[in-house]
Amino acid sequence: MTVAQAIESKVRDALPVAHLQLENESHKHGVPPNSETHFKLVLVSEAFQGQMPVRRHQTLYGVLAKELDGPVHALALHLFTPDEWRAQGGEVAASPDCLGGSQHDPEFGQ
Repeated sequence: MTVAQAIESKVRDALPVAHLQLENESHKHGVPPNSETHFKLVLVSEAFQGQMPVRRHQTLYGVLAKELDGPVHALALHLFTPDEWRAQGGEVAASPDCLGGSQHDPEFGQ
C-alpha cells in the first residue's frame, strides 16, 4: 500500500467523509522522483462541526501519527464542515512551490 493509500484509508476509517481530496505534492520539493513525503489533504466532514481549526488538526495528527512520524515530512490540512465547504465554493487555493534551501525568495532578500 502506498503512503497516499494509507492516508486515505485511515482518514475514511476514522471520520465520516463528505469530500476527500489528497494530493501528493512531493514533486514540488527537492526530493527524489516518485517520493511520498509532502501531501495536501482537503477534507470535508460533519465530524468537524463545532470544532475550532486546531482541534480538527489535532484529530488528523492522531489519525495519521504513524505516517507523520515516518515517511510524511509535510501535510497541509484544509479541513471543513459541509457548510463551510459550500460557503467557500468547494475550492482551496493552490499550494505554493517550495523554495527549498538552495533557492531564493526575493521578497525576503535571500
